[in-house]
Amino acid sequence: MESIDRLIGQLALDSQIRTSDIPKIDLYVDQVIQLFETAFHDTKRYPDDKILTKTMINNYAKGKLFYPVQQKKYTPDHIMLINLIYQMKSTLSINDVKKVLEKVNDQAQALELDLSEFYETYLALQEDNHAAFKEELERQAEAVANTQSDENGELSKVLFIASLVHKSNLYRRAAEKLADELVREEADGKNSY
Repeated sequence: MESIDRLIGQLALDSQIRTSDIPKIDLYVDQVIQLFETAFHDTKRYPDDKILTKTMINNYAKGKLFYPVQQKKYTPDHIMLINLIYQMKSTLSINDVKKVLEKVNDQAQALELDLSEFYETYLALQEDNHAAFKEELERQAEAVANTQSDENGELSKVLFIASLVHKSNLYRRAAEKLADELVREEADGKNSY
C-alpha cells in the first residue's frame, strides 16, 4: 500500500480555492489567473501546463458560462463560478457545464442565491469525495494485486489503470445523464433547485 499512499500524495487532493483564499475585492483577469495557478500548481501533470488562461476565461465569458463582469473585474462570486467551471470542464463538455450552471448563474446574478454557501457545500462534498476516493483506490489496488501474479508489476499496473479509467467513464456518463435530466426538467418547467 506504500505505492498507493505515494500516488495519493502526488494527486494533491487538497489543492482547492477555498472561500477564505478569495480576496474580498474584485480582481483583474491576471490576478484571477495567478490565484488559480497558485491554488492548483501541484495538480499539473507537466510543469508547462496552464491551469487557466485569458483565452479560457474570455471564452467562458463569451459563452455565458458565468454572468457578465463589470469594468473588467471579477467578483468573488465570479471566482467561485470559474472554479466550478474549471472542475467540471475536464469531464463535461463546455455546453453541458453551461447547462448545469445556468440556473446557479441566474440566481447568483439576481442575488437569489448565496453563492458562498453553495460553494462551501460543494467544497465539503469534495472533502467527502477525497476520503471515499482514497478508500476505493486502496480497494481497487488490492483487488488487482490479488488477481494478478506479475513479477515486475507491469501487467498489474495496466489492469489498475484500465479499472480506474472504466470507473472514471462510469462517473462521467452518470454526470452527463444528470446534466441531460436537468435540461429536460428545466424545459418541462420543473424547478430542480
